[in-house]
Amino acid sequence: MYEATIRKSFSAAHTLAIGGKCEELHGHNFMVDITAGSENVNDEGVVIDFRILKAWADEIFEEIDHKYLNDLPAFQGMNPSAEIIARFMYTRFSERASAVGITIRKVTVWESDNAYATYRGQNSG
Repeated sequence: MYEATIRKSFSAAHTLAIGGKCEELHGHNFMVDITAGSENVNDEGVVIDFRILKAWADEIFEEIDHKYLNDLPAFQGMNPSAEIIARFMYTRFSERASAVGITIRKVTVWESDNAYATYRGQNSG
C-alpha cells in the first residue's frame, strides 16, 4: 500500500456545545493532513501528483477558511468539532479522489500542537 500526504492550514472560528470555555466563540489556526492511498503507483511513480491534492485542498478550504463554522450549511445541527471537520474534509476529498481511482485513507485535523482528530472512511483500508 502506498500513501501520499499533504498538509495545509486554515483559520476558522466556532463554538462547541460541550461545556466549558469551548462554548464561547473562539478560533483556531487548524492544520490538516490529507492522506491518499493506492495499491500501486501510476506510470509516473506516484499515488497522485501532490499538486492535484493541493489544488483540491485550495477548493475545499475556500469553503471554510476565515469563516464561522457554525453558520455553514455543512455543519448545521452539529458541533463543528475537529472530528466533524475531519469527516467533512474526508468526504470532500473522497468525492474528487474516486474520479481518479485513488482512495482517501484519512484526514487528520489539528486544533493545536497537541490536540487532533482523525477520520477514516469505511473503505479507507
